[in-house]
Amino acid sequence: MMPQYSKILETRPKANEKIIVIATGGTIAGSGEDGRTTEYRAGTIDVSDILETIPQINNLAEIEMVPLISVDSNEMNERYWIKLRNTINEQAKRPDVDGIVITHGTDTIEETAYFLNLTIATEKPVVLTGAMRPATATSPDGPFNLFQAIALAANEKAHDCGVMCLFSSTIYSARNIAKTNNHKIDAFGLNEQAALGYMRDADVFITNHPTTKHTLRSKFCNQQFDAFPKVKMATYYAGADTDILDALKHDCDGIVVIGTGSGNYSQAWMQKLDELAESGIVIVRSSRVPHSIVFDEQIFDPKNHFIGSNTLTPFKARILLMLCLTQTRNIEEIRNTFFRY
Repeated sequence: MMPQYSKILETRPKANEKIIVIATGGTIAGSGEDGRTTEYRAGTIDVSDILETIPQINNLAEIEMVPLISVDSNEMNERYWIKLRNTINEQAKRPDVDGIVITHGTDTIEETAYFLNLTIATEKPVVLTGAMRPATATSPDGPFNLFQAIALAANEKAHDCGVMCLFSSTIYSARNIAKTNNHKIDAFGLNEQAALGYMRDADVFITNHPTTKHTLRSKFCNQQFDAFPKVKMATYYAGADTDILDALKHDCDGIVVIGTGSGNYSQAWMQKLDELAESGIVIVRSSRVPHSIVFDEQIFDPKNHFIGSNTLTPFKARILLMLCLTQTRNIEEIRNTFFRY
């Protein structure tokens, strides 16, 4: 009897799909001196102008533009996240809309994507993309990324995959993607968990699905947000003084510690973190190591005061803690969320 192998899912989009493209700025809409890939200003070009350079997109889907904001992604903040999340939810409710693409700067795209992955209320495909080269460069990567992102959002196999990112023909999960290179166009990765599949021109190949909670399965998806608890970050390094932690404790609800190795730090830091935890500040331990898992460990948390970030990067751990603190300050409940989300 022949062995049964799981099929790679491959389909092409239908030409009559409607895709909403929400523009937020970034390098993909950046401009500078003709031909140069550096010294440019992000978010200065209308994304509809980029779409006009890709006429084959008309064979993929009907496109509707929503110019939401136009900023460098280093200007993204919680206020913009709420605005973007609400816009996605509004557009996704429309019965004529099949998927949503968001153009975004690469520097903080992983944070925006993870926030959306936890808070939007739709199973329709939501895909973020951007570029490492501005639109005025000799060979910009934005148009092809945008072409493939639209093809992905228009594809029925992209449903219920959570929020995705599309770069250089790779389909990434919002939870696990991280920027790992600051000068190549293939700038994203992190680990084996990041990729959901890949693309070949407009063809979509889904080889993996997220196993953590996202979108409609997330307990945050129907919650209304106006503001968030204050969650700060502290990086440990050899010889780091505890004054760093003292400086963060004012007007603070939570701290994500970026430790060494498996979320490690000195004995002095451990004692100071215990004090902060006893004062009511929620502490999450994470690691500065790119490929890392941070579990709960008694050696660096003998009183079981802290929460391990699991496989989340420190920056995504901050987002999840921020959302958790809108609902509870119970350490066990938050710890459980970190292992499920």
